[in-house]
Amino acid sequence: MITYRTATRAELDIAVEWAAAEGWNPGLHDAALFWHTDPAGFVCAERDGGVIATGSIVAYGDAAGFMGFFIVRPDLRGQGIGREFWTWRRDTLRARLRPDAPIAMDGVFDMQAFYARGGFQFTHRNLRMAGTGRRSAQLDPALVDLSVLPFADVLAYDTAHFGCSRARFLEPWIRPAGGLALGFVTHHTLRGIGVIRPCREGYKIGPLFADDAHIAEALFVGLSAHAADQPLFLDTPENNPAALALAQAHGLTEVFGCARMVHGPIPDLPWNRIYGVTTFELG
Repeated sequence: MITYRTATRAELDIAVEWAAAEGWNPGLHDAALFWHTDPAGFVCAERDGGVIATGSIVAYGDAAGFMGFFIVRPDLRGQGIGREFWTWRRDTLRARLRPDAPIAMDGVFDMQAFYARGGFQFTHRNLRMAGTGRRSAQLDPALVDLSVLPFADVLAYDTAHFGCSRARFLEPWIRPAGGLALGFVTHHTLRGIGVIRPCREGYKIGPLFADDAHIAEALFVGLSAHAADQPLFLDTPENNPAALALAQAHGLTEVFGCARMVHGPIPDLPWNRIYGVTTFELG
């Protein structure tokens, strides 16, 4: 008999290890930050006392949700376990949200048809671009440590690009152990934010939000310098040509990708100012 339930903190670590085995390259400190965001947002399927499938159903208040970490143990795939577990996850998350709240996901391409049958609409592709961090002789003087800025300003800027407030996630995210968080400030106004964090392999940038391509470039250069000579990854939305141009200008090439899909109303986000999504797991 298979049962579905909320995962323990240790079982979230199992999900992260399985994600690493799938080649998703999680951040070194993701599990702790994700758990802090929503301890009720991680679930598992159990049989005979062992975890056989994992998933996240993270809720940002009742305003929006995100599904990720959908992994069935490799030796049990093809038996219908994932289909029923995924449906239970979707319905459980929907019950945590108000009726008009969107649920988003970044799903692997070969599962897109399955998610569509479950009521999710495709919006665009997010492409993982990979390269190498580069040193910089001179950084833009408008770059500042994001953690020293008024948190209310950072939250407001993030909310405008993410679509809802995620203060509980954001506050520790902009203080990444072993990483760096930068803001771009001119005339006392925050005009861009970016975070880079260490991962199993190299570093990932996310988010990278900016008012224009010049600001995105300055932020990218500052973050890339933190990962000098190390593998560097940026998850770029394909519906922002300037984001792809930025990645390509710095020698990054596509190595992976996901389909952004939404259940419920599709948020009206400023994709022309989104140069890198935050994570494939929590949005």
